[in-house]
Amino acid sequence: MKAYEAKHYLLSASLLWENVSDRTQYPFSLPVLKDFEELVFHPKVTFLVGENGAGKSTLIEALAVAWGFNAEGGSKNFNFSTAPAHSELHKYLKLVKSPRRVKDGFFLRAESYFNVASRIDQMDTDDDGPVYSPKVKSHYGGKSLHNQSHGESFFALFENRFGGNGLYILDEPEAALSPARQMALLVRMRDLIDKNSQFIIATHSPILMAYPDARIYQINAEGINRVDFEETEHFQVTRHFLNNRERMLKQLFEE
Repeated sequence: MKAYEAKHYLLSASLLWENVSDRTQYPFSLPVLKDFEELVFHPKVTFLVGENGAGKSTLIEALAVAWGFNAEGGSKNFNFSTAPAHSELHKYLKLVKSPRRVKDGFFLRAESYFNVASRIDQMDTDDDGPVYSPKVKSHYGGKSLHNQSHGESFFALFENRFGGNGLYILDEPEAALSPARQMALLVRMRDLIDKNSQFIIATHSPILMAYPDARIYQINAEGINRVDFEETEHFQVTRHFLNNRERMLKQLFEE
């Protein structure tokens, strides 16, 4: 698809290998970057899936930072840093963007969402900072995200802050969500996609990656490859466990 024909915002990302001096060093040694050339994103939903340590979170973080989001999460207006530990991968990525104007966007990083919630509270109470009217938390449901359960605060973000016509990059959004809430997130995603939104999601959840007409990239020791939902290790392992629970538990607990 040509850029001027696109109905989404982030079309593809490629790695500028010619600028990499040592491929054996982190993060270029991660499985996700093995033979990595170009990643083409779906107009609606693209999933990155794989085992812990494969590099999906590192890649999605780099995509978010290269787009202009804060490394710890938030919108482009968030510029705080509590522990600058993100990789330099974003400096080596080339993003191809469509000319379509994006009006909204957010980077959700589950492991640092606490820091985002704290920053929102600080922005609403800092006497030495700018005065926000209405208060920042009004865009997140009207009360501090810290005064809600982890799952409630995640869903307050999805329901109130995400407004459509946006690019939403999510790193393991299922971390705080029950299975029922994950299914509710699918519905919310559909509503936002109907409002011209695009999602790029790193996840372990077979429920989320079941979103219809999505593109799934699976990361393993061989690199990154596009697969169908039923071909993902997450689907196959979960199905096998649920269909053979007693036998699987017996095998797992055998000494």
